[in-house]
Amino acid sequence: MPDLDAAGATRLTVPSDVSAGSGSAAPEPADAAVMGLVDHLAELRRRLVVAIVAVLAGSVVGFFLAPTAIGILKRPIPGPLRFTDLGGAFLIQLKIAVVIGIILAMPVILYEMWAFVSPGLTREERRLARPWVPLALVFFAIGVIVAYAILPFAAGFLLSFSIPGVLDPLITAEAYFGFVTMLFLAFGLVMEFPIILVLLSKVGIVTSDRLKRNRRYILLAIFAFAVVVTPGGDPISPTVLGITMYLLFEVSIRLVRWTGR
Repeated sequence: MPDLDAAGATRLTVPSDVSAGSGSAAPEPADAAVMGLVDHLAELRRRLVVAIVAVLAGSVVGFFLAPTAIGILKRPIPGPLRFTDLGGAFLIQLKIAVVIGIILAMPVILYEMWAFVSPGLTREERRLARPWVPLALVFFAIGVIVAYAILPFAAGFLLSFSIPGVLDPLITAEAYFGFVTMLFLAFGLVMEFPIILVLLSKVGIVTSDRLKRNRRYILLAIFAFAVVVTPGGDPISPTVLGITMYLLFEVSIRLVRWTGR
């Protein structure tokens, strides 16, 4: 609105954001997106640090439990296991401790993942997805149990090809426990398969119809993944892992359909 000054002349009040010229637009908050990204990365770093600290704390506990765990895991192998490097026994115990630490820290890891992802979801998506977070812990534990159950069969199958006096096994402790740790982690993480599919359906990325239409391609990908990710070269581990993943996939289709997707 025009204002009248003391002399009665008309004086126009010009807004400050266009006083530099009619063709210039208001300055955009260029730093807002950058600061948002920086804050997002800072939050991610903080969540990762908390998860890593939890794994380290669990590994400390696992280091004291490692000798007992090594004795239990060694049972499928007859005779002693020998290490070839001076620090081999320490590294094996450290590796087992880290695996135990990951298992013990899994509740914290899942919580930190949820705390990082949930702010990007709507209230309804958070409500629907929240119950699946503790189930992810249950599925991970089931995967570890399945790995422990098939370990004697996988080891027995591979050892069955030895020929006494001709092909005698000389298994190093480093190779055996590398096989064991990879097997346990592979099965534990693969058991999160249905949780991931259900959460993807919650945000509208996948549907039960889309999963059913692509069943043959997913089945091929599952068994290719099972062959690549399982160590040792025995057919038992990838077969059990592939069958487990496929059954989890079929369960996931029904869970996604049950949630209305």
